[in-house]
Amino acid sequence: MRLLQYNNDGEFSLTKDLMSDDIPNYAILSHTWGPDTEEVTYRDMIEGTGKNKIGYEKIRFCGEQAKRDRLEYFWVDTCCINKANYAELQYALNSMFCWYRNATRCYVYLSDVPSPPLGTDAKFNPQSWDSEFWKSRWFTRGWTLQELLAPRRIFLPRTRAIR
Repeated sequence: MRLLQYNNDGEFSLTKDLMSDDIPNYAILSHTWGPDTEEVTYRDMIEGTGKNKIGYEKIRFCGEQAKRDRLEYFWVDTCCINKANYAELQYALNSMFCWYRNATRCYVYLSDVPSPPLGTDAKFNPQSWDSEFWKSRWFTRGWTLQELLAPRRIFLPRTRAIR
């Protein structure tokens, strides 16, 4: 398992491949994938590219939330797995339930649901947000059940824990 880690300059990079007894506390991201051209890959992380891709926003979101929760490490499947290496990809697919279960925090990034404002705003309609929340694409994909069952706690930042 390889994780993302914050550097001293506020950016993040991949750790070496960690063995099970070397894995520190980490956060994990549950999200939906966009088109391949928009997701930040393992190769992008190695080459230092990908910051201009739409998918970089969810990586930054996870890293910033982990930092607020005093976690130095976090995991995002789009860029922590070298999908070009078939053996690594197979191992990751077989290990993900454990990785979600062992995470200190699991953050859910709902790209198709607008964030409710932090303060009071006359334009904010809680009923409308609730409706959009339950229509999210996140609930209709195959991995959702694993990501709901495995983690001890699931957090929707700026809302409340759903478990």
